Amino acid sequence: MLRCGCSILIMKLPFLPGILIATTLFVEAGDWQQFRGPNASGVADSEKPPIVFSQDTNLIFKVDLPSGASSPVIAGDRIFLTTFNEPGLKTLCLDRHTGKVIWEKKAPAAEFEKVLPGEGNPASATPATDGKQVVVYFGSCGLYNYDLNGNLIWSIPMAMAEQVGDFGSGTSPIIYDGRVYLNRDMAHGSYLVCYDLKTAGTLWKADRSSFASSWSTPIIWNRENGPEVVVAGFLRMTAYDAQTGKEHWEIPGLPGAVCTTPVLGDDMLFYAGWSPGGGQLNNSGPTFASLLQKYDKNSDQKLSRDELDGMLHTIFAIWDIDGNGQMTEQEYDKRQNAVAKAENSLMAIAHEKNNSARIEWKETPKGLPYVPSPLFYRDRIYLLKDGGLLSCFDARNGKALYQTERLGALGNYYSSPVAADGRIYTASLNGMVSVIKAGDTMEVLARNNLGERISTTPAIYDNKLYIRSANHLWAFGEK
Repeated sequence: MLRCGCSILIMKLPFLPGILIATTLFVEAGDWQQFRGPNASGVADSEKPPIVFSQDTNLIFKVDLPSGASSPVIAGDRIFLTTFNEPGLKTLCLDRHTGKVIWEKKAPAAEFEKVLPGEGNPASATPATDGKQVVVYFGSCGLYNYDLNGNLIWSIPMAMAEQVGDFGSGTSPIIYDGRVYLNRDMAHGSYLVCYDLKTAGTLWKADRSSFASSWSTPIIWNRENGPEVVVAGFLRMTAYDAQTGKEHWEIPGLPGAVCTTPVLGDDMLFYAGWSPGGGQLNNSGPTFASLLQKYDKNSDQKLSRDELDGMLHTIFAIWDIDGNGQMTEQEYDKRQNAVAKAENSLMAIAHEKNNSARIEWKETPKGLPYVPSPLFYRDRIYLLKDGGLLSCFDARNGKALYQTERLGALGNYYSSPVAADGRIYTASLNGMVSVIKAGDTMEVLARNNLGERISTTPAIYDNKLYIRSANHLWAFGEK
């Protein structure tokens, strides 16, 4: 997932992320089929990936890759990811045992998403597979569905997604019950859409035009009245009927810049997020009149992006609500008032009857994450904050078991934590993969330095750990 940030005015510049065809393709229930594995949980508890690994220890393979910020997904003997390398975008299929490329397919984008140099990447969305086909999304040009041999089944062209601040797309498609769900929260014209996986027919489309850019991936919450698609977005969490797209419930109290994906556990939904300016913002930015006095070069009582500088120039789209290239006083005040309601928090949401939901508990602890999603694991919630700070909470009541304990792995974190066999795996942007013992106290079991930027989330499968770094795909397993 890419780095993001779009709160109003009180901002920090983000540190922003075939050769041989097998005749039989075996797909197993434990496949890591989407961003962060089963329903974005990050958990593969029956697997036993190694604790210690490096270039010289427990390395299965290390293969060269073009750039990209998508995380690897796995279906049987195949790994899927996307890449960006001039002149274009590609989907790659690799052999899970050797890392060799089986096939690659180019996505015909006329132009590419605008991203911050060295931080964003036009190949950022993680693929999704049902074990028979693989769906990939590029914010530059749309959705593509291939069979496991690389044959194009269908494609859905889409206009390039404009994101606030040129942070690029971070959301990923998901597949559930023969359907593809994609959330396109953009600077303008946001929507959640559901397609038939077999035919690409549009089954429903939910308007989210009041949601500014977000970078969260939807999850499925199975409830007594049927499944819901839950999406974390600008200032609030929303649930939709997975069959019809009808909105079921909405809960406020989220940040302005939503990068994290919620998780499920103990029949509750957990969300944790932070963004600059969230919480006690108190609408403390400059007045529109003062901005006009400083920047209105043509004296038309409006502001364009070209008239602004610095962070105001970078996140201009947040105020240009109608997308006409001009910011008016009405638009500015409306957005400022909305973002004043932003909150940085950790919360648990419980479902109620009649397709409704409520906040079970809510805390504002130290250590809230900016990009890494929360991890629910063995009745605890784990949060990972920039600087290598890990926190652990009792999932039943939000009580802190420990907060902002140092991993001894400095740097920023875009990768979300994953867990298996009683251990938690975190990866820093600096390339340090820490392994922590799950429990009420923090114990670092190992620090494994891969020496290369890691902005993606590891995949766990067949007792192995698959990690995509800036220029390589690594596979580690006990030998």
